Amino acid sequence: MKADVGASVGAPLAKSGVGARLRLPPFGPKFAGAAEYVVIPALALLASLVLFGVFVGLFGKNPLDLYFYMYQGAFGTWFSWQNTLTRAAPLILTALCTALPAQLGMVIIGGEGALLIGALCATSAALALQAAPPLVVDLAMACAGMIGGGLWIMLAGALRQYRGVNETISSLLLVYIALAILNFLVEGPMRDPTSLNKPSTPEIGAANMIGSIPGTEVHWGFVFGIVAAILSYILIYHTVFGFAARVAGGNIRAAKVVGLSVSKLILIICFLAGAAAGLAGMMEVAAVQGRANANLAAGYGFAGILVAFLARQNPLAVIPVAVLLGGIGASGGLLQRRLGLPDASVLVLQGMIFVMVLASDSLYGRIGFLKGKAT
Repeated sequence: MKADVGASVGAPLAKSGVGARLRLPPFGPKFAGAAEYVVIPALALLASLVLFGVFVGLFGKNPLDLYFYMYQGAFGTWFSWQNTLTRAAPLILTALCTALPAQLGMVIIGGEGALLIGALCATSAALALQAAPPLVVDLAMACAGMIGGGLWIMLAGALRQYRGVNETISSLLLVYIALAILNFLVEGPMRDPTSLNKPSTPEIGAANMIGSIPGTEVHWGFVFGIVAAILSYILIYHTVFGFAARVAGGNIRAAKVVGLSVSKLILIICFLAGAAAGLAGMMEVAAVQGRANANLAAGYGFAGILVAFLARQNPLAVIPVAVLLGGIGASGGLLQRRLGLPDASVLVLQGMIFVMVLASDSLYGRIGFLKGKAT
């Protein structure tokens, strides 16, 4: 007994020599995981900026000028900040469309389709309630947009659960179906006869438009996006429903063994995800466009996928990442004016970021100084 005790006490003491004191202590397991989720995406973003600088340098442009004007166009002035936050609003909501189903191990990339369907439903509600008070119209638009977008993504979840259709493929194909529906309605039954050059629906009315946050030109969609992200975080990480969703996402067989209704979880999560993107569509109509037209297909749903992946599917991390990506998009105009680059050149950068984020997945758990040691 005494020998055993002496051995157990002597083992840690043997490691406390001068050599051990000179070594930097490793991250603990808890902090190591948290650090990885910050360091690795940051490295992926940095590598993307370097590659984009090289890409621009091949066309005779100074990469340092590129970075300077990108910063100026995104965060350099108050006007730039407002433009950035306005662009970030739909990105937060469409990112949630990907981040929420990811808790169940699903890869949903159909946020663009849910946004378009939500915008159409919201516009239809506004046109049907022209005589109602503005508050009633806005509430009806929000409900219609969320229900429309929610049902659209829930369809992809139902196809996966009941017919075995891959949700990534079905949600992507539903984007093109939604775009076809938008074009058909805007150019046909819902077209405003006065919209000659660009087919559009009738306007929802100035009284029904959602104004900006006082003192800014940023519409309320940014606030709604932040609230939606916070509520999503609470739902996933601080409720029984969220715990059940994460259990099912980790091991569906184990979830079924303990009696969880996986089908119910999938349908509810997909509906909530689509509702977030549908709300983004409603905000684009009620705060930006004032009507439904082809401008709604601006790619916010696809950019939201990048936001969700860069945020590692964390609803709270979606907020700063959406602001960052919104700033990149906002800088496109300044790059065009000052450097002569196409406005769409920022899409090349977004593509590079997406590739780097996917490639960086192989680094998790393999960076030495970020590895935690079990105690």
